[in-house]
Amino acid sequence: MTTCGTCPHACSLAPGQLGLCRSRRASADGSAVEPEGYGRITSLALDPIEKKPIARWRGGTTVLSLGSYGCNMRCPFCQNASIAQAGQDDVAWREMTPESVVSTALELHGRDCIGIAYTYNEPLVNWEFLRDTGALAHGAGLANVLVSNGMATDAVLAEVAPLIDAANIDLKCFSEEGYRKLGGNLDAVKRTIEALAARPACHLEVTTLVVPGLSDDEAQIERIARYLASLDAGIVYHLTRFFPRHRMGEGRPTPLRTLEHLRSVAAEHLPDVVLGNV
Repeated sequence: MTTCGTCPHACSLAPGQLGLCRSRRASADGSAVEPEGYGRITSLALDPIEKKPIARWRGGTTVLSLGSYGCNMRCPFCQNASIAQAGQDDVAWREMTPESVVSTALELHGRDCIGIAYTYNEPLVNWEFLRDTGALAHGAGLANVLVSNGMATDAVLAEVAPLIDAANIDLKCFSEEGYRKLGGNLDAVKRTIEALAARPACHLEVTTLVVPGLSDDEAQIERIARYLASLDAGIVYHLTRFFPRHRMGEGRPTPLRTLEHLRSVAAEHLPDVVLGNV
């Protein structure tokens, strides 16, 4: 058995076995865990930076956004389930090398493209592709933007954090019980946020999708805001409206009055609280 060191799940895999994320597989001889999703691109688009969402950094510019498949969490409200909860046989993909991604971004410079955003599915399950592409991007004068659930080990963060110029990390709730229900680990996500907040060269924003029954109570949002402020009061905090998706398709959107109230709660600790999906 080989243990994957990418995220807290630490999947123990037999030769050829696929990990929980559906994007990493043990080699045939069982000597290593390989990023099967490396360079397999399911989604590619030129997006406004604000769409990531990055609200307070390089406004008015665009980024080449790309995604693969797979994720190391199992959120029932997943907004990109068609790729994030997919494996290689479930979705169409095409191969791109780090060089071809950087070349494509450079060709879009005339459309205010400042760099590359790693997004859509969970980019850190294929952190090697981010590392290799990000290094080439910096060499070409391009920025790297990470949109992630933050579920990574310290070893992975050490590899990729120096390459990240801006990030938005999902902080889905603020309890271990809540994260267990989603297949995640709160402590790991906090370590990611703390590692990025400690890097002066990285602009950091954090998002909580306000899901009824999971992350819509005042006390929890107040704890999140206090926590973020203890790291850096300049962190931009997004409270985003839930709409029915994936296995919560029968739910109802978060009431706007709930979002507005929670913004006032968070604003007691953070000066910049942004409402999304409204």
